[in-house]
Amino acid sequence: MTDIVVLGSTNMDLVAYVEKAPQRGETVTGREFRTIPGGKGANQAIAAAHAGGTVSMIGAVGNDSFGARLRSTLEHSGVNTDHLRTVEFPSGTAHIVVDDEGGNAIVVVPGANGTLDHLVPGDAGLIASADALLLQLEIPLPAVVAGARAARAHGVRTILTPAPAQPLPPELLAAVDLLVPNEHEATTLTGRTDPHEAAAALLEVVPEVVITLGAAGSLHAARGADPLTVPAPQVTAVDSTGAGDTFVGALAVALGEERPVREALAWAATAAALSVQRPGASASMPYRSEIEKQYAS
Repeated sequence: MTDIVVLGSTNMDLVAYVEKAPQRGETVTGREFRTIPGGKGANQAIAAAHAGGTVSMIGAVGNDSFGARLRSTLEHSGVNTDHLRTVEFPSGTAHIVVDDEGGNAIVVVPGANGTLDHLVPGDAGLIASADALLLQLEIPLPAVVAGARAARAHGVRTILTPAPAQPLPPELLAAVDLLVPNEHEATTLTGRTDPHEAAAALLEVVPEVVITLGAAGSLHAARGADPLTVPAPQVTAVDSTGAGDTFVGALAVALGEERPVREALAWAATAAALSVQRPGASASMPYRSEIEKQYAS
């Protein structure tokens, strides 16, 4: 089994489902409200665990009811939480509006995640023991950089999802093996709207890139190799929240199992396609048996 460590955020998703998202100054009536454990770090951890990885989470939750539920959800999903800190801050929250086309708009309030600005004793050793480290940008950059450096020092594959999109310091990029932005994030990082041009620009700073293209699939680019586009299964989306995290978690497992790149991308896309057909983020993430069954069909 692939041994994966996730260093990242845990949030409680506060999700309102509406026919059409409100414009600025507009009030609309929603049809449903849910609280769903999420956060890009926790989402990727759960996705990887469901996909068959052995997963540990480094993060922070508050000493509140949301924090207790976030920890419990991770544990029930098979994620080791020995390195999940409890701090005297409110747990992070994400305020999400989902429309009838499955699109979403999100406001993240970091809360406890904002305290995760450094590694504590034991974190670096856990990272060193892994096959892969998954990183995102919903925690302070100093911790992300420290995690990436620890992984690089021990030859651990580092996979970074650059979200929320922001300028990335050279010391972080120097320690990243695989960058996985979506189209918007790739454009923000490079100023290029064409995914192939964005991928080429990103290869100047990292050795390998996967740009996720939503329903169109994904684009893989690596130094010394031809670009590869892999389509995604065509499905009707109910809620796209967490689809990118599902893709990354499943991709990390597939790459850890040394599947060929095309197969790994298609397998991860299958997982993401299953997730968008269900509401919620962590609650929508498919198990390995579901991915394998759908991938084989």
